[in-house]
Amino acid sequence: MNIHEYQAKALFEKFGIAVPKGTTATTPEAFITALADLPEGPTMVKSQIHAGGRGKGTFTDGFKGGVKFCKTKHDAREMAAKMLGNTLVTAQTGPAGRKVQTIYFTVASEIKKEYYLAILLDRNSSKPVIVASTEGGMDIEKVAHDTPEKLFKIIVDPAYGLADFQVRELIFKLGFTGAEAKHAAKLIRNLYTCYWETDAAMLEVNPLITTPTGEVLALDAKVSFDDNALFRHPEIVSLRDLNEEDSKEIEASKHSLSYIALDGNIACLVNGAGLAMSTMDIIQHFGGTPANFLDVGGGATKAQVIAAFKIILGDPNVKGILVNIFGGIMDCNVIATGIVEAVKEVGLKLPLVVRLEGNNVLAGKATLDASGLALVSGSTMADAAQKIVKLVA
Repeated sequence: MNIHEYQAKALFEKFGIAVPKGTTATTPEAFITALADLPEGPTMVKSQIHAGGRGKGTFTDGFKGGVKFCKTKHDAREMAAKMLGNTLVTAQTGPAGRKVQTIYFTVASEIKKEYYLAILLDRNSSKPVIVASTEGGMDIEKVAHDTPEKLFKIIVDPAYGLADFQVRELIFKLGFTGAEAKHAAKLIRNLYTCYWETDAAMLEVNPLITTPTGEVLALDAKVSFDDNALFRHPEIVSLRDLNEEDSKEIEASKHSLSYIALDGNIACLVNGAGLAMSTMDIIQHFGGTPANFLDVGGGATKAQVIAAFKIILGDPNVKGILVNIFGGIMDCNVIATGIVEAVKEVGLKLPLVVRLEGNNVLAGKATLDASGLALVSGSTMADAAQKIVKLVA
């Protein structure tokens, strides 16, 4: 689950992480009230959407930049009016962009130097890793490619937590000294505590800055959380912005289905994440394009299968459906019964290819054969994929 920058900054403050003073507004009328909370002078105006690259983005009306520096609060109010309600397109939103529904005003900090700092899970060691660089304010991928010697990584053993010697190592590698070193050490420790205690998947500060007065501030903040741990954090769940999520993905989450919308035209209904990935790959291999990732899980019910079909059909780009089920824990006949009821309930007119294998597969195939539905059976994954690609061609 992702949250907005202003929400991440509020979370940071709770953990003692220094950030510039900021305030939000969701209507033009609220701009004046919001800006009244900030001191007069240079102000940053930031569009709030769940996507990176906002500063380099372009609005659909041609206005450039979703993050702007303004010399006065009056200029900030005028700039915010150009952003609010407008659609911002960045490298991460895709061509459709995202509608800006919240504006974040912050005090414009004087910058001495910019750094990069993030904490996420290192999948090779299955431990948290702190990634830092002296080259902040730019794409970390570019830093890793062009100047890898300026990228530092510290693996943290979760059994012991972040050790003092690791903090000192980071401070030394980043070149902090004096008061800046003291403030940076505190920020790094608090950032790790925030990461660990909130079950975050990633915390990213880009840029982390120093000021001429010796402050160390998180000038930007990007935070995502492990969905599987959200049951422990109702206060974080309350930060979820459904306006930033695909409506089909929201509906899928209500039925405990794992769904991600894609750009293709062949919908997939599969049990198991690995099999779902393989199904998308084999569709692509035979010249098709998957419309979604949809994992109904190992113990899907008939009701979930019906819900899955309805979600799939909510995508107007879908021209055909491939059901690929391997019954381990899953009972193939339960899936087959759900397919029959779903097709009858929604009045499916699109091509449908079904491949069943595993637990109670003979009963499942018998249920499909007896249904009278105009569906096509696939004997193998390859056979099923080739058939659905041909049917939607």
